This record gives sequence, C-alpha cells and structure tokens, in this order.
Amino acid sequence: MAPRVAIIGAGFGGLCMAIQLERAGIRSYTVFEKAGDLGGTWRDNSYPGAGCDIPSHLYSYSFEKYASWTRRYPGQPEILGYLEHCADKYDVRRKIRFGTEVTRATFDGSRWHVTTGSDAPEEEAGSVADRAEVFDVVVMSVGQLNRPRLPDIPGMTDFAGVSFHSARWNHDHDLTGRRVAVIGNGSSAAQFIPEVAQQAGHLTVFQRTPNWVIPKPDATFGPLARLAFRFVPGLQRAYREWIYRYAEGTLYPALAQGWSAGLLRKRALAHLDAQVPDPELRARLTPDYPPGCKRVVIDSAFYPALTRQNVEVVTDGIAEITPKGVRTAEGLHEVDTIIYATGFLSTEFLSPIEVEGRDGRSLAEQWSGGAEAYLGISVPNFPNLFLLYGPNTNLGHNSIVFMLECQVRHVMSCLPYLARGPLEVRPEAMAAWSRQLDAAMSRMVWGDGCQSWYKTAAGRVTNNWPGPTTLYRRLTARPPRPAYRRV
Repeated sequence: MAPRVAIIGAGFGGLCMAIQLERAGIRSYTVFEKAGDLGGTWRDNSYPGAGCDIPSHLYSYSFEKYASWTRRYPGQPEILGYLEHCADKYDVRRKIRFGTEVTRATFDGSRWHVTTGSDAPEEEAGSVADRAEVFDVVVMSVGQLNRPRLPDIPGMTDFAGVSFHSARWNHDHDLTGRRVAVIGNGSSAAQFIPEVAQQAGHLTVFQRTPNWVIPKPDATFGPLARLAFRFVPGLQRAYREWIYRYAEGTLYPALAQGWSAGLLRKRALAHLDAQVPDPELRARLTPDYPPGCKRVVIDSAFYPALTRQNVEVVTDGIAEITPKGVRTAEGLHEVDTIIYATGFLSTEFLSPIEVEGRDGRSLAEQWSGGAEAYLGISVPNFPNLFLLYGPNTNLGHNSIVFMLECQVRHVMSCLPYLARGPLEVRPEAMAAWSRQLDAAMSRMVWGDGCQSWYKTAAGRVTNNWPGPTTLYRRLTARPPRPAYRRV
C-alpha cells in the first residue's frame, strides 16, 4: 500500500516532490500551501525588477526542459509561469490545498499528525479551522528564504509614511516623485533599486556593508532561438550542461578559495571601476572582505542607479526611525516611504511550524545550536520526516533546482523501505556527516570575517553546501541503508 505523504509548501521543492510521486504512480499525497497560489518565493517576491541570477535553462527541472524562456536570466513572472506550467502539465494542482497553513507536525510512534490552522477565532480551535490529519511521511519544503526579516531599529512603528519589506511589496503605493529610503543593499535591493530610482523624486540607499558585484551577461532569446531549443535535437541539453559545467568549474573554485578566487575579485573590481567614476563613492562601494564571503550580487544596472543625481548612498549607521524619516549620526533624512531590503529569517528552518518527533522530542530544541540534517534531508529522532532545501544545501554558485532534484530522488528511494515501519537516520551517520561538513566548511570563503544570511548569530554556517554539486548528487544517490534504521 502506498504511503500517505504530506508535502508542506508548493514552491520549486514541493512541486518537484508532488510531480515525482505522480510519475511513480503514488497519488496518496497532499500538498499544503499557506498562500492562495503556488510558487513559493517566486510568488512572494514580486518587486519591480525581480528575477533570477542563475540562467533560465539551468534554473528549471531536468525532467521538464522548457524551450519558451525569453531571456538568459528570467524575470519573476516568467519563473512563476514556468512553475504554473509544470503544475498543470503534471496535474498536481488538484492535490494542493491552498490557504492552508501547517502549524504543527507530531509523530506518535508510527505516523505523523499534521495540524493545520487558519485565522479562525480562538474558541473555534479544534473545528475544521484547526484540525489534524494522519500521514505516514512528511516532506517539509518551506524553503530558507520565505519569512521576511525586519531590522531591530528604534522607532520603526513611529514612521508616519508608508513602509514595507521587499518580499511584501506594496504595489498600490505609487513611488513616482516620492522621497524613498531603501534599508539594505543585497541581491533583492540591487534588482529593484534601478527601478525605484527611475520613479522616485529622491532615493536614499542606506548601506551597512558593501557587496561584491559582477556584471550580468543577460540576453534575449528570440523566436528563432526558441525554435532551435525546441526542435534541434540535444541543443537545449548541451546548453544546460555547458552552463552547469561552467558554474562548477569556475564559480565553485572561487568560493573554495581556489584558482578562480583572484579572477572573481578582479572582475568585480573592474566592473566597479567601469560603472562608478566617482572615487569617493567607489571607495564606499568597495568591500573589505573576500568575494563570496557574502552572496555575490550579479547585476549590471545596480551601480549606474547609484550614480544618478537623485540617488544618495549613506553609510552612516542608522540611529533611529522617526515619524519623518531615518536618523543617522549625521542627521535626519526625511522620507515618505521606507523599503526594507533586509533579507529573511534564513537560519530559522521550518519555523514557526512546531515539529515533535519520537519520544516527544522538539526539533526546535534539538536545533537550538543551529539546524543540521543528514544530507540536509533527514534528522535523527524524527522518523519519516524529510526536508527539501534543508540545512547546508543552499548554493552560492549553481542552481538550487539541481539540489532539490537530488533531494527528491533520495526521498523517493527511501519510500519503498517504509513498508516495514518508520525509518530514521542513525545518530552515528549524522555525527559523521557533521564532521565531514565541518572539515569541508573550513576550506570555504564564508567564514572569512563577514556576516551574512548563511550564518547563525553565533557564526555557524547552517545554510550553504561546501562542496561541488557533483559530490552532492553522488552522496544523495546512495541507498538509504546503512545510514538509516527502523524504529
């Protein structure tokens, strides 16, 4: 009998899991999605200029190659459209429960009880609005970048104007002619700042730490190119493979402090010199840490936007936010709109879902020192629980979709073993995995004196994968035994 599978989240990972279950003839699954539509981060991040810094033909499923991409680097609407195309083609939309948020998952010794809730009044708890269903397997696919992080700045609630996080863009608020403040300057900010700068009367960018920026070699795919990708045998596969091999052979060594690290630095500095003629501004935009320590920004429009006459870059620390604007040590910057580009709660994996495993163990307590999972997928004491895009599976150089497919294949390989009882990863396998991660992490650039969303407050890197993706593919392709055991 096929296991009952609960999939939490309908982004790239959750849809991939659902599609592979469908392809295997396993239809006893339910996808829980708290929002009203699918897409995950590509549904939420609809800010102007939103897009991907991985080429489109690689930022897609290997089993669903897509010849209709119009750009080398796709925009948010096109990526969301691709996911909708996949959901419809493989007929998984019918299995998604939209507007249904999972609040708790509890293991009773043999099965999982998944509790969903809503905004119903508290006295209705236990009704249809707050109920538990039983599943054999739970697959968490809630992502690492799904809960916006707001800074801890005094006076934020006192601001008299309009404020919002970039992942919750206020499309009803017209920025034309306004005095806008952007707090933060990471990858999202680099994409929307050029758009905002063209609309705003004045834009003030508050930068805490500069980022390394390299140009984005974007290009359009016209009708002939799309026809070629569709009908010329092997062309799309070869192009995808070339992108993949370039990322592995050139970009990964830079993060591992190998042969291309100096090349990446020279390219970024040349890009800065070419696009920012003002030496004083150029100095403020030059990082003092190695490239790759924080996520490298890939964008060709960011620097030119910062050189516009209506744009000011402020590097003074923010003291407070007042009803009229943002105050630094140098004085008050009066604005009527504040956009927070301050990232996500990236190291709080699965939060705020409460997960209780074998013998009443709390996953939040087990992860109190930082999240960790075998292969980024399985956690001791939590049988039949699998994570997609879990701890130490994020990439700084290649496509996360590749990693998700590796993880889904691993989960699928575990399912046949569940017929004889729940399966969990052995503590000794987890301990060995942690030692291997620590050894590999010591060679990476992420620990070299910078703060980033890759790290916990204590400085532990819980998000990134420290090896080549070819290695991860081999590791996840291993049979579940002997790393797993029955409970």
